[in-house]
Amino acid sequence: MITERLQALRDKMKEYGVDAYLVPTADYHESEYVGPYFKCRAYITGFTGSAGTAVITQDEACLWTDGRYFVQAAKELKDTGVTLMKMGEEGVPTVVEYLQSHTKEGMTLGFDGRVVNESLGETFEEKLPERFLSYRSDLIGEIWSERPELSAEPVWILAEKYAGESAASKLSKIREKMKENKASVHVLTSLDDIVWLLNIRGNDIPCNPVVLSYLVLTETEGHLFIQEKALSEEVKSYLQGLGMEIHSYDSVYDFVSEIKGETILLEKGHVNYTIFQSLAGDNTIIDMVNPAALMKAIKNPTEMENIRKAHIKDGVAVTKYIYWLKKNIGKIPMDELSVAEKLENLRKEQEGYIEPSFETISAYGPNAAMCHYQPTEEDFAQLKPEGFYLVDSGGQYYEGTTDITRTIAVGPLTEEQKEHFTVTAMGTLRLGNAKFLHGCASVNLDYLARGAFWERGLDFNHGTGHGVGYLLNVHERPNGVRWKVSPERVKDEVFEEGMLTSDEPGIYIEGSHGIRTENLMLCRKAKKNQYGQFMKFEFVTFVPIDLDAIDTKYMAEKDVELLNSYHKDVYEKISPYLDEEEKEWLKEATRPVSK
Repeated sequence: MITERLQALRDKMKEYGVDAYLVPTADYHESEYVGPYFKCRAYITGFTGSAGTAVITQDEACLWTDGRYFVQAAKELKDTGVTLMKMGEEGVPTVVEYLQSHTKEGMTLGFDGRVVNESLGETFEEKLPERFLSYRSDLIGEIWSERPELSAEPVWILAEKYAGESAASKLSKIREKMKENKASVHVLTSLDDIVWLLNIRGNDIPCNPVVLSYLVLTETEGHLFIQEKALSEEVKSYLQGLGMEIHSYDSVYDFVSEIKGETILLEKGHVNYTIFQSLAGDNTIIDMVNPAALMKAIKNPTEMENIRKAHIKDGVAVTKYIYWLKKNIGKIPMDELSVAEKLENLRKEQEGYIEPSFETISAYGPNAAMCHYQPTEEDFAQLKPEGFYLVDSGGQYYEGTTDITRTIAVGPLTEEQKEHFTVTAMGTLRLGNAKFLHGCASVNLDYLARGAFWERGLDFNHGTGHGVGYLLNVHERPNGVRWKVSPERVKDEVFEEGMLTSDEPGIYIEGSHGIRTENLMLCRKAKKNQYGQFMKFEFVTFVPIDLDAIDTKYMAEKDVELLNSYHKDVYEKISPYLDEEEKEWLKEATRPVSK
């Protein structure tokens, strides 16, 4: 099947005079996750992971992805004629380096300019001189005869009791930022920024309650480009009340081509190449991070209070789930798919639950060593009463977005497994209990989570934490926690009160086990004195950390205190919502431990 698709694409490439064709994982808005309509890279390669880039020439087809997906990609690419390029591995060229060596002066690089951002397009212009960039054709779309329709799910209004601020107020603040930067026009294409700004939500990307749209703002006007069939009369009236003029979704390209002589604020890393190329040359461009991105990251008091409520609900569901798993392992059939469905059903029992916040990672035994593993209907493992089971999951509630990982001992463990589990829990608790001066960025704090690993010559090959949205994307910039600065990322923002961040150290031993313990934490102000404003984190995730896998001999007294204190909070907050049997189990599961 894949070989036939590749041949059809190569025929199209010949027809259009294209020598190399690039297919990223993206929609028209640079979203991290994409809907079925935009899964062109999966269609042409067979690789279904959430991150990857394909390049097809007449002689070769290659797929670049990162370490999270090496095992999965190797399996899915077998016998397809597509070569796996393991990003970051020694001797593996980057996509740009590959294009430099496999194309030459006068050749044409083709791509759909709507799914490539302007920053990457400029990299191609710089690194591939004397090549022609053909960006007006969607060649995958021309051969994909049964392509899913573009999503146009109903748009709904997020009430102010959840949002905590009116859309009119947010728009006013954005226009102030435009004025500060002397911008007369703001072109906004990132979906989470748009829906946050307008206090609307939708379902155009699974697990991400966003709406396919573009927004162009001036000092006095708003132009929203959206599929009108997704708008009820109520929503249309609401948007018009905010001063929005409604345009068809695809008309944004013609609209921006008519903007002339203006100073335009946009973010090249999030505006697609076609939009940018459509802008007239006499405009002045201010390339900066969308002001909405930082505003959105700092949750207001209403959002913070709602987030606490959402996490209590989620904590009840996950705690009930662990109890059920512990009680029934080895007694009833369990597999990675069926137990994930059980957790989803427990979440559905909670008032205000909408949908998962991402596809659940349900991994038993060695599968958990692949940190973004997901079982499929064709490939999943049975759970046995031995070793570890890891579940990384989350929910979208009207009160906010959750994301939690727990690793559960479902039977006897090795000494190594207990040590690794204990060290991971120590990292989570140490970071979550950090106190620091305002101005501190993530790279200053990461060692709190990683220190116990590094002392043992261990590490984990992913960031320690990421920002989380409010009834929005589970991965949200700009806040996060990582040990080194990456040039492709936006620079770490200073932690501000109201930022919601994950705290998720882990360890992954191929062929044996994977462990991760993840809580979400709100940044809060602590005391202020002659040294400045001190900050702290507040855990909002309350689910027990499995004491069956803890060995306190690896812990300092302070670590034991932190674990006991956390478990005291878990019992106090979660037990009122459990039945008597569950409550007794939780009391034992959160009992104080000692060295």
